[in-house]
Amino acid sequence: MSKLDQAKMLMKVRKLQKELQKEIITVTTGDDAVKVEITGEQKIKRISIDPERVNLDDIRELEKWVEEAVKDAIAKSQKHAAEKMQPMMGMLGDLGL
Repeated sequence: MSKLDQAKMLMKVRKLQKELQKEIITVTTGDDAVKVEITGEQKIKRISIDPERVNLDDIRELEKWVEEAVKDAIAKSQKHAAEKMQPMMGMLGDLGL
């Protein structure tokens, strides 16, 4: 692969990374009591808890919902990023990445 091809590929990768930064994936659990927003780069943007849907006498249930929502959000974000990166994976190997 020529230096020019490598530079073009790196530009495409950087563009894709910027797109993933801007994309927000939203996950809810506990009948919408907990909402997690995460970027395509697996960075948590926001965790929201609806106080009307939460029983404060059962904090363990809330903790479980938050944990489930975060795990699900990360998994969905990783899958989304992998799907977006898939077409470039062979070319990245040629660059030694």
